[in-house]
Amino acid sequence: MKERVSVVFVERGEIDVLDGAFVVVDATGIRTQIPVGGVACIMLEPGTRLSHRAAALAARVGTLLVWVGEAGVRLYSSGQPGGARADRLLYQAKLALDEGLRLKVVRKMYALRFGEEPPARRSVEQLRGIEGARVRQTYQTLAKKFGVVWKGRDYDAEDWGGSDLPNRCLSAATSCLYGVTEAAVLAAGYAPAVGFIHTGKPLSFVYDIADVYKFETVVPIAFKVAASHPAGNPERAVRLGCRDVFRQTRLLDRIIPDIEDILAAGEIAKPEAPVDAVGPALPNPEGVGDAGHRG
Repeated sequence: MKERVSVVFVERGEIDVLDGAFVVVDATGIRTQIPVGGVACIMLEPGTRLSHRAAALAARVGTLLVWVGEAGVRLYSSGQPGGARADRLLYQAKLALDEGLRLKVVRKMYALRFGEEPPARRSVEQLRGIEGARVRQTYQTLAKKFGVVWKGRDYDAEDWGGSDLPNRCLSAATSCLYGVTEAAVLAAGYAPAVGFIHTGKPLSFVYDIADVYKFETVVPIAFKVAASHPAGNPERAVRLGCRDVFRQTRLLDRIIPDIEDILAAGEIAKPEAPVDAVGPALPNPEGVGDAGHRG
């Protein structure tokens, strides 16, 4: 996972497999090959058609396919690279279902995110409230730093054009981060839905992990693009900025080790997988990561 390119976006093309390779064919018949085994996540935008063979190939090599709406609004995902392993899922669920163990994991997430230990003798709900206040303050601080008029996090995934520019940039940026984070969670064998801070959503654990990196990676990019008032397609400028910051911060090199470190805070032994529960290693050619989330 750490050696892969983070995200590739595809729009208005037909994706198929030709001579064993993943190709995109545009309206003029021009073919562009994508080294699917070296990509963590492929975002499929409107106007994209995907063949059964292409979906099967992506699943075999461990590349997550994510269907997104116009401008990067997440709609649906498929082609999971393996999904949860039984031993990892049971380990994750045991930590999430025990309130004492869950609190230890949440405190570790808080420490990684803010670079300091959380206040003592606080419940998960209290820590969530403290986190929310700090997040709102950070948004205001970054908006002031980049000279952006900030009215608060406010958007409607069903009405993309109704949001102001900073909120649209933030939604586009977080969709990129959630995509690569979901790919890493699945590649590590954990369940995206079994969260600790976030609960009750299909990607709760993805949101938990992505929040650790959000303010050091994609949020500053979103405010920087919003401040520049780019003509035409600001969401594309956000994606390019996210791509660059993922490389600079070596994000894919960090996510899976950080997941293991976070869950280890629960201080229970991770079960060993039985031999027949471990599938074949995913191929790695070339040597070779939700706009509807609260943001």
